[in-house]
Amino acid sequence: MDRVNNPYSPGAGTPPPELAGRSQLLENVRVTLQRIRRRRPDRSVLLVGLRGVGKTVLLERMRQDAEVDGCQTISMETSEDQSLPAMLAPRLRTCLLRLSNSEKAKEAGRRGLRALAGFVRGLKVRYHDIEVSLDAEPESGLADNGDLEGDLTALLEQVGLAALAAETAAVLFIDELQYLEERDFAALITALHRCFQRQLPITLVGGGLPQLASLAGEAKSYAERLFSFSEIGQLSNSAAIDALVFPAERLGVSYQPEALEEILRQTQGYPYFLQEWGKHCWEVAQEPRITAGDAVKASELAVSALDASFFHVRFDRLAPHERTYLRAMADLGAGPQRSGDIADHMNRSGKSLGPVRSGLIRKGMIWSPAHGDTAFTVPLFDEFMKRIMPGDDWLRGH
Repeated sequence: MDRVNNPYSPGAGTPPPELAGRSQLLENVRVTLQRIRRRRPDRSVLLVGLRGVGKTVLLERMRQDAEVDGCQTISMETSEDQSLPAMLAPRLRTCLLRLSNSEKAKEAGRRGLRALAGFVRGLKVRYHDIEVSLDAEPESGLADNGDLEGDLTALLEQVGLAALAAETAAVLFIDELQYLEERDFAALITALHRCFQRQLPITLVGGGLPQLASLAGEAKSYAERLFSFSEIGQLSNSAAIDALVFPAERLGVSYQPEALEEILRQTQGYPYFLQEWGKHCWEVAQEPRITAGDAVKASELAVSALDASFFHVRFDRLAPHERTYLRAMADLGAGPQRSGDIADHMNRSGKSLGPVRSGLIRKGMIWSPAHGDTAFTVPLFDEFMKRIMPGDDWLRGH
């Protein structure tokens, strides 16, 4: 079939042609944001889930919907090598400039810009990576103490007041929240909590790996009452079929039921993998009806593509001892696995492997679904580890 018309789009954060199975979640977030806009208190939202379940896609869709509904949005993705103030400052500047364009919010927006100037100057010594153009002189005593928690609280309050004056809401959309330093996360939670108490129309819709819930709790004990945690997982069989079938049907292509069964078995309903399999099924099919044979051929191509990109880019970030640890996990199965069982399999003590496990958690490769348990954050990574490190030489040489 015509490869140019292939509707499937595997990629990092690339919107799928059919966003199946998420309509209720999208509606829930829409209602939350409109409640906050009307000064009806509601909790911030955190999407948590493994890699490849579509958190980034959902955040972007929610941001677009919020913009259509009249909210001011701030979008960013955290990284391991940039501080929260450095990431937030330029985006808050843009938001405040937009808010100050409203006649009703002109003065509140300008005061917010003065707060931002004080915030940047107060924290510049501590956070050297803050780089932002300042549109106003600082106001003495406003967000300029050099203390992140207090200054960020004062700054977000001013953003919330400007949004209130403009009769809108300011919404922070932040992806990969698990990479925030604990002190930065704690400061953000404290600031949001204060705005929540004042019923200001500013909130957070964030996303991250499954450990995000526990990280939030460790940063601030009241986080569980401030956030609504939405677990994003595999699609149901019916939603997964919709994600495959509807884009093809719009182009006059259908699937044999046996082909769909094969794809569901291989992908386990993970949205990213569905796009990868759909793409390769389209490319191998000779007729406008994708057969079980096409799905089997596509599986070989999809696995090779995932090994070369989705999996390998994560494998390349690992030190040799981290690769060995993950290979031992894979040897025991898809998981979760008891940390003690992994250590026993490697003929090591659990204590000696503690730093390795902690490092892998920081890198976002594994997480702990329960005390003493360890699980992959990347679906099907256990099978990849067996392919990339076959045999048992890894065990003898670790």
